[in-house]
Amino acid sequence: MIDHFDLLAPIYERLIPPSDAEQLRTMLELSPEHTLLDAAGGTGRVSGTLAGAVARIVVCDASPCMLRQARRKGLETVQTELERLPFADATFDRILLVDAFHHVKDQRVALRELLRVLKPSGRLVIEEPDVRRLPVKGVALLEKLCLMRSHFKSPNAMMTMISELGGCPTLVHEDHFRAWIVVHRRDRAIESAC
Repeated sequence: MIDHFDLLAPIYERLIPPSDAEQLRTMLELSPEHTLLDAAGGTGRVSGTLAGAVARIVVCDASPCMLRQARRKGLETVQTELERLPFADATFDRILLVDAFHHVKDQRVALRELLRVLKPSGRLVIEEPDVRRLPVKGVALLEKLCLMRSHFKSPNAMMTMISELGGCPTLVHEDHFRAWIVVHRRDRAIESAC
């Protein structure tokens, strides 16, 4: 099987427009003492814009070539699949998953892992192309034709999955192409908010 991301790594940031760093800062509610995991963060194109806003950023991704680009930005990297995160429970204050959920092989297991490594008071922000939108349907078809094995889910389907796994999701924003979901771990302190 072709590793599309290893092939795209050198030009990825020229092909994919950057996310709105200010919007993500607001959704993440970043603080200087926080630790941030950029899950499936590739080249660090998003978390690199957040450097200095938190104490520590870790970019994890399965592609060694994408991570090589992140290291060139001075970011800490870990090569791993989201389904097998090599971090202890409750490690991260904040987790970011941008434009990557549809590439995850086992989405339920990956979400369970992300919730496991999120601190009880933590926050996970997912930015994902909204498959209900016509342009995204075209992207989904193109990725299938390129044999990328992508599995796009609607925001409602993602939120249902997150709830079933013990997360407390809120759809916070949508535009013509993307949706943003903010997730807290469900525990006694926030149970009433879910």
